[in-house]
Amino acid sequence: MSGLGQTFKTPWHLWVVGVVALLWNSFGCVDYTMTQTQGDAWLTSMGMTEAAITYFHEMPAWTHAAWAIGVWGGLLGGILLLLRRKWATPVFVVSFLGWLAGAIYAFGLSNGLETMGSMWPMQIVIGSACVFFIWYAWTMGKRGVLR
Repeated sequence: MSGLGQTFKTPWHLWVVGVVALLWNSFGCVDYTMTQTQGDAWLTSMGMTEAAITYFHEMPAWTHAAWAIGVWGGLLGGILLLLRRKWATPVFVVSFLGWLAGAIYAFGLSNGLETMGSMWPMQIVIGSACVFFIWYAWTMGKRGVLR
C-alpha cells in the first residue's frame, strides 16, 4: 500500500491468517448450507442428539439469520483480508455480532447450554476465533497493510 510515499510489504503471516480465516469460515458455511438443505440427516451426522435437534428446530428464525450473517460474514472477511482490504475489519465485526446474537440466545435466552451438552465449548472457540480475526484485521489496518 502506498501512503505518504511509503510502501508496506505484505507480511507472510497475513497469508497464513487469511487462509486460516478462509478455511475456518468455509466450514461454517458448509455446516450452515448442509443444515439448511439436508436437515436432520446432517445434524445427526455431526453428532447431535435428538434433544439437540429438537432444540435446533425450535430456535427462532432470527437465530438462523444471525448464524448466516456470522458464517458468511466470516467468509467474506477472510476473502477481504487476503485481498488486503480495510473492509475486512468491519465485516469481521458483523460476523462476530452474528455469532454473539446466537450465543446470547443459546446461553441466556434458552436452555442451549444444557441441550448442547459437551458441544457447548465449541461456541467459545468460535467466538474466540471471531475476536482474533477482528483484532488481526484491525492491527493490519493500523499498520497500513490493508488498504
